[in-house]
Amino acid sequence: MTSTVTAKGQVTIPKPVRDLLGIVPGSKVDFRRTDDGNVVIVRSDKKQPASRFAKLRGHAGKGLDTDAIMALTRGDA
Repeated sequence: MTSTVTAKGQVTIPKPVRDLLGIVPGSKVDFRRTDDGNVVIVRSDKKQPASRFAKLRGHAGKGLDTDAIMALTRGDA
């Protein structure tokens, strides 16, 4: 993935990288130099990105209450 540096020294972090690190507007990031001379980007705020499973939590709908389930199992519905 490649980004172009603007005249102001700004770059756009590619979407796959933002998604991987959970970077959203207002997130803080650090640029760190590794021992081999490369530079890596890491989140510097304490917020952990939501897991792909956490994003799905609560999306199944309201569901049935106990009385409705019992009526269905008894064949009352």
